[in-house]
Amino acid sequence: MSSICGIFAPRCVTGEDLILLERMGKLLAHRGPDGDGSFTDEHCALHHNRLAIMDPPRGQQPMTVVFRRAAYTIVYNGEIYNTAELRAELAKAGVCLRTKCDTEVVVYAYAVWGSACVERLNGFFSFCIYDSARECLFCARDRFGVKPFFYTLQNGKFYFASEVKAFVKTGLCPARLNQRLLWELLYLAPIRLPGSGIFEDIFELKPAQAMTVDRDGIHPFTYWTLETLPNHQSRDSIVAQTAELLGDAIRLQLEADVPLCAMLSGGLDSSIVSAVAAEHYAGQGKTLATYSLEFEGSEYIPSLFQPSKDEDFAALMAGHIGAVHTVCTADTASVAACLIDAMQQRDFPGQADIDSSLYWFCRRISERHKVALSGEGADEVFGGYPWYYRPEMLSRDFFPFIHDPTARISLFRAEVVRGAEGYDYVRGLYQKAVAGVALLEQDSEATKTARVATKLTADYFMSSLLERKDRMSMACGLEVRLPFADHRLLSYVYNIPWEVKFEGQVEKALLRTAMAPYLPEPVRQRKKSPFPKTHNPSYETLAYRLLQQRLTAKHSPLAALLEPHALRSLSEGTDHTWFGQLMARAQLYAWLYQLDLWLSEYEVTLVP
Repeated sequence: MSSICGIFAPRCVTGEDLILLERMGKLLAHRGPDGDGSFTDEHCALHHNRLAIMDPPRGQQPMTVVFRRAAYTIVYNGEIYNTAELRAELAKAGVCLRTKCDTEVVVYAYAVWGSACVERLNGFFSFCIYDSARECLFCARDRFGVKPFFYTLQNGKFYFASEVKAFVKTGLCPARLNQRLLWELLYLAPIRLPGSGIFEDIFELKPAQAMTVDRDGIHPFTYWTLETLPNHQSRDSIVAQTAELLGDAIRLQLEADVPLCAMLSGGLDSSIVSAVAAEHYAGQGKTLATYSLEFEGSEYIPSLFQPSKDEDFAALMAGHIGAVHTVCTADTASVAACLIDAMQQRDFPGQADIDSSLYWFCRRISERHKVALSGEGADEVFGGYPWYYRPEMLSRDFFPFIHDPTARISLFRAEVVRGAEGYDYVRGLYQKAVAGVALLEQDSEATKTARVATKLTADYFMSSLLERKDRMSMACGLEVRLPFADHRLLSYVYNIPWEVKFEGQVEKALLRTAMAPYLPEPVRQRKKSPFPKTHNPSYETLAYRLLQQRLTAKHSPLAALLEPHALRSLSEGTDHTWFGQLMARAQLYAWLYQLDLWLSEYEVTLVP
């Protein structure tokens, strides 16, 4: 794991470029605290910060290899889980590998198979390979977009980096928001549209995309898509194949040369991952370490989205699998204090304290471990969110995870949001996304609905959660692995009839049945409960006070954008969840606080 950045300017790399690249690398050093390195020639300059997971002594980057008299130099961020298979194939092609690193496997895969190499990779990654013979770059990003890749063109030169701050905070790109980008922020954040780099003239390599960059420009292509196919298997065959695919995905992700643990909330998803990992470890005479997160003074209130708290279930599951379990308890002041760090790591206001508590949690885990497994992604694959099966959440002509599109937008002055234009623009994005979902004539109506919900969730909602996981963990020098984010698993489960996935009107029924042998019955039957948030009433009070302090400061950029009585109407109204499953009024106060910090710290300019 690591950060990557670089510059491509054929015959034009200057001393000023190298100074800029060094500054970019320093801004990304939190992603790779174990070392750094650079590569330079007249066409290209690359920089890498390393978090050493596999073969620490020999995995330094940038890494250059020579194959058939051609040199290839890579900067790479990620993990490839089918390296054993690829190593065998490369050996048949005449490659002699010298390390255990997947970095070396990826660069040789490109040397042997060219741009088609990405189709063979199973894992999460972003990388750039400089092909010196062809004087070009080859860049790629994993199928789910777990690992980030941003780029910009400035003065005829191509720049790329793992995070947007490498462009904005070096002065390479001004932080400019046009009206379209502002609408996307106010209606959709923490979601970013695929391909958006937040600001004008900054772009993102989309999930499952690769591109070649040469003298003639940028040439992107999509190397994987979620295909709509019929499934005629019996119910029992589906259950067996699901268990086999998921078990394989979990076990493939257990390889590491540094300490590995699991995030265990006691929910269905993290319990499955932890149970399979613990069984695998027991076969090697090892014991799995697990961690859960709780909040100090939290007055838990059951709700549709959070029907039960984690503490008792996590303890039950840890005992069931024989794990060494640690409960990390966050106090309210720490969660609030980390709001600044969370915004800075995401480079824009994200999921407020849902981000900051994860950041705090990853800090605690990283004190003893460098790699953690997570159950993130199961709801997207198996249909665990309410909008997969609640008609009232799917019938609105708007993204279903935005429960109330007016909740935030009504807080802003009319001249900022420009009436119905913004709503119509974002609704148009939704309509286009729905229209692009391929359906089969033989699909039941429930299966057709589930296909639309799955595509919307995987393409938009899931990307936000994966970005959150990457930024908060990498900021702490922790690699988080996501076995449910396996393209083989999603491709298979996507085409299973909804009647099997939702058997007995039970959410994620297929997953519960397939992995039943690993779970005690109370955990197997537990209703979905997402990543926890604090229910300590003092948190909302603290978030409101922090926001008021910002708004009453002399140079608050947000104060000029809000309606004068917006916060009063918000505080006096009925509290409800307005985004995802957790973000209610307290989180809206915290998001606005982050927004003001962001507008100020990043010197954001609104473009008429």
